[in-house]
This record gives sequence, structure tokens and C-alpha cells, in this order.
Amino acid sequence: MRHLTPLARFGDLVASGLLDVTSDPSALESSGFWAVCADFEGRLVCARFATVRPEEVPLPVPGAWRGPAPEDWTSSLGKRAYMAGVRRIREHIATGEVYQANLCRVMSAPLPGDRAADVDALTALLARGNPAPYAGTIRLPRHGVEIATASPELFLSRDGRTVESGPIKGTGRTEADLLEKDHAENVMIVDLVRNDLGRVCAPGSVSVPGLCAVEKHPGLVHLVSTVRGRLAEGAGWPELLTAAFPPGSVTGAPKSSALRIIEALETAPRGPYCGAVGWVDADRGTAELAVGIRTFWIDRTGPGPLLRFGTGAGITWGSDPAREWAETELKASRLLAVASGTHQEAGRTAS
Repeated sequence: MRHLTPLARFGDLVASGLLDVTSDPSALESSGFWAVCADFEGRLVCARFATVRPEEVPLPVPGAWRGPAPEDWTSSLGKRAYMAGVRRIREHIATGEVYQANLCRVMSAPLPGDRAADVDALTALLARGNPAPYAGTIRLPRHGVEIATASPELFLSRDGRTVESGPIKGTGRTEADLLEKDHAENVMIVDLVRNDLGRVCAPGSVSVPGLCAVEKHPGLVHLVSTVRGRLAEGAGWPELLTAAFPPGSVTGAPKSSALRIIEALETAPRGPYCGAVGWVDADRGTAELAVGIRTFWIDRTGPGPLLRFGTGAGITWGSDPAREWAETELKASRLLAVASGTHQEAGRTAS
């Protein structure tokens, strides 16, 4: 593999000049600009950079990214197994163990070779083929972090003592596809997020300024809510992450029960998918962490590099197994096409 310089890119900001890397969340209360990646399973990587400069995402360079062949993608759960998992979650709901649980699967495909396996080159393709409000890149090959995200979902933002979360629940091709089940699911997760933030926010400060707003994204729509609070005295990043992680929108309610069910039904670790990806500016007291959905990462732990991508759906009593499988396909199809170079945009392929 050619040498890849450590880098982080968030929107129109690029961070370079890696200073240090830590797994201690209290470092985010110190100084400097940090790129943050938290795996769903709990591994935290915080990387401080020396320089942050404005820079637009460059246009894709032909040949800079060589993605997997479209037919090479495999899934940790096939259609039959996924639908069986949906039915099993409905059984848990029937017995009162859980109200909602997210069931996810991890897609994997071998990369053609190390030469073009650069997540920043993939980010350039995603910016054209699937623009997203929380798009980002973290490239730390020596620390096992190579991520390109096109996340539409805010996990946590921070401005001084004010924190905010933007949970997404409810997905369809158009607004007409959204069901009563989707609205009920969104409200359920809003209550969970309110409870999470309430553990570290001042009493009475947690509010819901936006509930079930329809947001349009490339190829689909989402229901999005906003939960806001003011951190209590003495609460900082360690306390906030302990209270809110993993994100409620990709676990379920109650969160503890949903996590047990997820562990039993899913056959592959989620890694950065459904974790958190973003930045913290400790000097300014600001931050923006996205939920790690619509996210690719390179896994180099095996004999050859693999590109991985996660997709899933929230399961409630009103879920239809075939419809939930179709939702996971909808969320994945456009992005896998971008990564494989087969997505058509204005008459041209994404590559």
C-alpha cells in the first residue's frame, strides 16, 4: 500500500498535520481540532490535527478510486435471514422485551488492490453522487481508521454548553411512502434521545424544537426530529458520550434490550457503521458528530483490503419483513453504485 498521509475532511474543512491520537474522550475538552471516530462496539479514536483550512471537496480524478465490482458485494445477512430476524424482533415486541430494534447487515467487497484504496478519493465521488449534510473523511491508516461517510444524520452537535441531536426514523422513496408506523417510530426514538440527554443536561433544559420534519436526500426522504439541551455543570465529553452512545436511532427502545437483541441476531460487527464520525473544536467549544450511517470503511485486517458498508432498518410491531428488507436495499443501492463506479449522474458514471 502506498503511503497515505493522515487527513480529515468535513464539509469544506480539511485537517492535516497529525499531532496525536488517543482513546480518552476527556482529551476533547483540552485544546485543538480533533477528528473523532467511535465504532458501534465502543472503540474510540480521537486524532488531533495541527492545521485546519477551508477547502472544497475536489472533483473526482479519473482512476483515483477503483471500487469493487458490483457483483462482488456480499451481505452478512441474506434476505431470508434478515426477514427471519425481523420476525424474531416482532416476537420480542410481543412479549414486551422491546418496543423497537434496529436490525442491520454489513456489506463487504474486495478492493481491486491497495493502489487506489484511498477513502478521500471515494469522498470526491460521494460528494457528486450522494451529497450529504454530514459528509466526512477520516484517514488514519496506521490506526486502522479509513472512513468515508455520506451521513444525513446528526448524532451530537455542541456549541458551548448547548448540545443537540437530530435522530432520523422513517425512510421512503417519497413522502407518500411514509407510514403511520414511521411517525410512531420517530416519536419513540425522540423519547429515548430525550432521556439520554436528560442524564447529563440541566433539569428542565431538554426540549424538542422539531418533530418529524420531512427531509429530502438523494433518492429518498427521511423523518427527522431535533432534541436540544444544556449540559449540566461538570458534564463534558466523557459524560455526554457515556449517556448518549451508541445513538438511539440505530439501536432501539429500550436501548439496553435492543442491544441484547442486536447482538443475538446480527452476525458481523458494525464497526464505524452506526457509531459516530465527526469533529470537535476544543478551542471554540464546538463540535459536530454524525451517526455513522451511509458510511464506507476499509478493512485491512485480512489478506486483502475489503470495503465495507452497513445498512439497516428499524423494526416495530408494524413492520413487514419484506418491506424492511426493501428499505435496507433502498438505503444501500445508490451508495454501492457510487463506490463501484456504476452510479449514473447526469448521463455519466460516478467514476
